[in-house]
Amino acid sequence: MPKSKSLTFLCLASYEKGHEFLREAKRQECRVILLTSKSLEHADWPRDFIDEIYYIPDNNKEWNRQDVIFGVSYLARTVKIDKIVALDDYDVEVAAALREHLRIGGMGDTTARYFRDKLAMRTKAREDGLPVPEFVHVLNYNDIKDYFARVPFPHLIKPRSAASAAGIIKVHNEDEFWRALDKLGDRQSFYLMEQYVPGNVYHVDSIIQNRKVIFAIASEYGKPPMDVAHQGAVFTTRTMEYGSSDEQALLALNKQVLKSMGHNIGVAHTEFIKGHDGQFYFLETSARVGGAHIVELVEAATGINLWAEWAKLEVQGTKYKVPEVTRNHAGLMVSLAKQEWPDLSGYNDPEVYWKMHKPYHAGIIVKSDRRERVAELLASYTERFYRDFFHYIPPAEKPTY
Repeated sequence: MPKSKSLTFLCLASYEKGHEFLREAKRQECRVILLTSKSLEHADWPRDFIDEIYYIPDNNKEWNRQDVIFGVSYLARTVKIDKIVALDDYDVEVAAALREHLRIGGMGDTTARYFRDKLAMRTKAREDGLPVPEFVHVLNYNDIKDYFARVPFPHLIKPRSAASAAGIIKVHNEDEFWRALDKLGDRQSFYLMEQYVPGNVYHVDSIIQNRKVIFAIASEYGKPPMDVAHQGAVFTTRTMEYGSSDEQALLALNKQVLKSMGHNIGVAHTEFIKGHDGQFYFLETSARVGGAHIVELVEAATGINLWAEWAKLEVQGTKYKVPEVTRNHAGLMVSLAKQEWPDLSGYNDPEVYWKMHKPYHAGIIVKSDRRERVAELLASYTERFYRDFFHYIPPAEKPTY
């Protein structure tokens, strides 16, 4: 496909990820500039595909936003930046602030809120008639007491802007709730509370062009991510049966969610829960590819690498077309490991598509044209993972906003 004039991409990455986005942007003849954390200076970035790398001092991967604006504004004196891309969830708001400050097109502050602030996205979804668990802002005590009067326990106290299951507190009665609030102190307004809805949790991973979902695939977690993080378990997820009623319901609801939030161009990872009442509820969404190697799961099932396609979409705009999609099934499993370099050589069925190579982690993706075979292998391998590798470290308790 003919390419337009060479674009300059400024990619923000407070965590090491997005390698294939960086590679594909360079293949598309873009100038690629990476802004990352100083603590990642020696990370294994694909440096042959990056024109310049700049580092921001970080405290636990947290950047001082004013420092970022000053630094990027200084760079912009001599470099014409065309696109600002956030490669991690925590970079979405910083990227939006930079676009607003430099007046560069793309997702601005207001829309970014819907993809980072759980209170904002739930409020917007409810306003637009989408099903969400009952919730209340942890702010006005009379509103909270009214909420308790009509919504039964248990409840989840969630940080509004944390990623995945970080910082979530489960409370079973009012005493537990008020004790939790005492610990939060002045930080409590940065939280919301929602009714705990037991059920299976799902995710839909999408590509969006001109506010339309042009590719999406639905998958089902083995255990809810919150249980994996807080109770300790092997993380698993697998693609859903194509054409099933649940898959079709999720894909339709996903389109409604992304339209409601105003996503214009890029990718999204959106999560839902199916309650015991049979109803799907929207949990949260994000303007990024799914973490925990979900991008490799999607690629195994469909042939679509979300990082690479996102880069092509940013360059080609309305000319971009989704490549031919395969319809295999795939399953992913990941666990912390007791060993620095776990030996996965014994996991050698022909359906094994991918193996993780990361210290103190074990991970595998299996691929088959039969969903039943994927389920069989996940069950067998999960049991073996617990025996061979599994290690659990409770999540750190630190302030989360």
